[in-house]
Amino acid sequence: MTLEFGVFDHIEPVSNMALKEVYRLRMQQIELLDQKGFYAYHLAEHHTPAVHSLAPSQNVFLAAASQRTSQIKLAPCVYVLPLHHPLRLIEEISMLDHLSNGRVEIGVGRGGVMEAFFWGQDDDSDKNYQRYVETLEVVKEGLSSENLTYQGQFHQYDNLPMRLEPVQKPFPPMWYMRNAETAALEGMNTVIVGTLESLKTETKRYKDVWNKTHGEGSLTQQGQNPKIGLVVHMVVADTDEEAISLATPAWEKYKWNLAAPRRIEAEKRGLEQFQSSKDGSFGFVGDRPANLPNRETRKDIEAEIERFDQQSNRIEPTRLGGVALAGSPKSVERYLQEYIETGANYFVCSFQWGDIDHKTAMNSINLFSEHILPQYI
Repeated sequence: MTLEFGVFDHIEPVSNMALKEVYRLRMQQIELLDQKGFYAYHLAEHHTPAVHSLAPSQNVFLAAASQRTSQIKLAPCVYVLPLHHPLRLIEEISMLDHLSNGRVEIGVGRGGVMEAFFWGQDDDSDKNYQRYVETLEVVKEGLSSENLTYQGQFHQYDNLPMRLEPVQKPFPPMWYMRNAETAALEGMNTVIVGTLESLKTETKRYKDVWNKTHGEGSLTQQGQNPKIGLVVHMVVADTDEEAISLATPAWEKYKWNLAAPRRIEAEKRGLEQFQSSKDGSFGFVGDRPANLPNRETRKDIEAEIERFDQQSNRIEPTRLGGVALAGSPKSVERYLQEYIETGANYFVCSFQWGDIDHKTAMNSINLFSEHILPQYI
């Protein structure tokens, strides 16, 4: 079975390190990923009051990375579409696709209402979702047309000329995170957040919906096999014990980075609308939009991580929370064998997360590249 490998990254804060140094060291990692043959570098988007995304303008960061690499795909994952003006996004995607010589891939999502609120938008899940839908429609139309015409609630254009266009046609490959069915219906690749058990279920669902919607064996609009994979936060070391000792505190720090600062800010400001939601989870994402398809079952990040910690149903010391992986190359190989059995064809590593430092991340990349990648690429 063919298996490709990507990397997902938030670029979290590093204690006592200047931002310019964080960027410099991350560029070193991306250069190494490029040299080792990883398929894509996926970069998240989050904004204040979140603290776990130090490159909130993905296009700026990836433009720099495009000049330091030659093969690896550069993939915002995801653009939080309600926060983007679609015309600017069309132009910047086109610019980045040319700067990278056709290596951009586009991840899309709706994000949460808390960040939208601090951007001056309504703290309304329904409007947030409608902004997402419209922005996605405009971006796809604008990237693939010489002139843009669109009439929506938030955006209206009348035969507006598109002066910039991407290298890749009709537009760069697209990704949707967290929901395999939506991704398949929309003809997008997907990255799942979960466990091996959930990946197996989601992979079957993705393939079934893809084949029913687009035809058995059909390709994406860019002529590629559709990809589905799972984000695996990992530490690879010479021994299981060493990897576990590094990953265990990092997992706790990672959970704090993702959830606590936003919760603290909401409580400090008395923003009760972000302190809970109707499903009982914390309210960063907001209540479920009325028009959201039933297939979308996303819960809040904090609730998801708590669920991961509780659902590891076997004694396996190299698995943290049923999600993260810490071990020697041999342990990673065993994990990969289970991974392949799910039917997924894309494996998404995360090498620097929580309080993992640059040296540890580079060592993990090198060990993974030396012992794992040659078996598959």
